[in-house]
Amino acid sequence: MAGAGNEPRALARSLLDLCRSRKMMIATAESCTGGLVAAALTEIPGSSAVVDRGFVTYSNDAKHKMLGVSIDTLETFGAVSKETAMAMAVGALEAADADLAVSITGIAGPGGATPGKPVGLVHFAAAARDGRIVAREFRFGAVGRSNVRQRSVLEALKLLMELARGPAKAAVKRPGAAPGRSRLRAPRTPRRSAGTRRRTSRP
Repeated sequence: MAGAGNEPRALARSLLDLCRSRKMMIATAESCTGGLVAAALTEIPGSSAVVDRGFVTYSNDAKHKMLGVSIDTLETFGAVSKETAMAMAVGALEAADADLAVSITGIAGPGGATPGKPVGLVHFAAAARDGRIVAREFRFGAVGRSNVRQRSVLEALKLLMELARGPAKAAVKRPGAAPGRSRLRAPRTPRRSAGTRRRTSRP
């Protein structure tokens, strides 16, 4: 049990170290995890050099207003879908001063299941400033709300690590547009350089 609890912390630390060495910033967009990914990262001292911001977008309205997820995407595919997860990740990247963004949307339970979308279904996406985007789906099962959320944190950190390491076969080039979201695109303008960001004495 202790080992399982230490895994997200160790992975978060490794991710922060890698991003710090590459001068990369991270943003998070979370629904069912309610900010746990951002919390796992910011629990570690020095994380302010890597973590730019986190969005907790629990409602559809928040996903639309804060991340720009289109109403059409939400109505056509639902909040818990690959399409919404991708739109959340790209929306977070566009709204943040970051190089990488990860999103999570799922059904932690015990309620909320619908036909074809059982408890434990979680969609993830991660987007990079260079145009790469990766989407994943996990079906953790009815293992309990806390377990679904904690497993989701771990998978989100793994996804960020995958993109932080650089292009790989698993990473897919972002299309010009995704179904239901015409503005799903890669920001082409370079992020403000690390030297110009304000990183003072924050913990």
